[in-house]
Amino acid sequence: MGSPGGWWGRKSTPAKVETYTRWSLYFIALSEPTVIGVTAFGHLDARAGLLLMLPVAGHVALAVVTASRALDWTCGRRPQPLRLLWTLGAATAALAVAALALAHHGSGGDATATVLGTVFGVTLCYGVGLMALAVKDRRRVVWLVGGFGAGAGLVTWALGMPALTALSTIALVTAAGGFFAATSGFSIWLLKAVYALDEAHETRARLAVAEERLRFGRDLHDVMGRNLAVIALKSELAVQLARRERPEAVEQMIEVQRIAQESQREVRDVVRGYRRADLEAELSGARGVLRAAGIDC
Repeated sequence: MGSPGGWWGRKSTPAKVETYTRWSLYFIALSEPTVIGVTAFGHLDARAGLLLMLPVAGHVALAVVTASRALDWTCGRRPQPLRLLWTLGAATAALAVAALALAHHGSGGDATATVLGTVFGVTLCYGVGLMALAVKDRRRVVWLVGGFGAGAGLVTWALGMPALTALSTIALVTAAGGFFAATSGFSIWLLKAVYALDEAHETRARLAVAEERLRFGRDLHDVMGRNLAVIALKSELAVQLARRERPEAVEQMIEVQRIAQESQREVRDVVRGYRRADLEAELSGARGVLRAAGIDC
C-alpha cells in the first residue's frame, strides 16, 4: 500500500492544482453550516438548532455536488451542469426567502430572527459564489450576482421592511456574493492556466521530437543521397571498364567500397546526432560526384 505522500507525488502538477482547488472549494462550502451553526446554537436550543440545520445541510450538499460537477466541466470531463445550476439557484432562493419571511413574521423573538437573518445572508452569498463555478461568461456572473442582490432587496422591501434596509441588503448581498464569485472565478482561471501551461509543455516536447525527426531525415538524405549517387556512377563506370577488360575497373570498385564504408560511418554519426555540416567535406563530396560523372571541377 502506498503512503499518502506517494499518492500525492505520483500526481502531475495540474492534477495537484486541481485537487487543491477542488478541496478548497469543498471546504468553503462546508464552512457555510459552520457559520450558521455557531449562530444557531448560540441563540437557540439544541432541538431548534438541529431542525434549522437540516435544510442548510441539504443546501450545502447540493452546493458541493454542483462545485464538483462544475470542476469536471471545467476540465472537460462532463457537460455543463445546467440542471444542477438551476436547482442550486432555486434552492438558494427558496431557503433565503423562507428564512427572511420567518424572521420578519415569525414569533420566535429576536434570537430566532437573528439566526434566520444569518441563514438568509450566508445562504445567498455562498450559493451565488458556488453557482459562479458553472457559469462560463463573466458577464453572466455579474448578472447572477446582481440579480440575486436585487432580488434579496426586493424581497426585503416586499416583506414590509424599510427601503433603507432593502438597499443595505442589496449592497451586502451583492458585495459578499461578488467576493465569493470572484474567488470561484479566480480558482477556475488558475486551474485553466495550469492545464494550458502543461499542454504547452507537451506541445513543445512534441515539436522537439518532430524537429529531431526532420533533422535526422534531412541529414540522412544528405549523406545517403550524395554517396549513393557517387556509388551508382562509379559502379556504372566500373561495369563499362570491366567489359572492356580495363584494369581501372578494379580501382573504381575499390573507390565504391571506400565510399560505402564512409557512408556507414556517416549514417552512424547521423543516428548518434554527432554529425555536423562541414564545408570542406561537402565540397569534397560534390567534387567526387562531378568527377564520377566525368565533369572537371
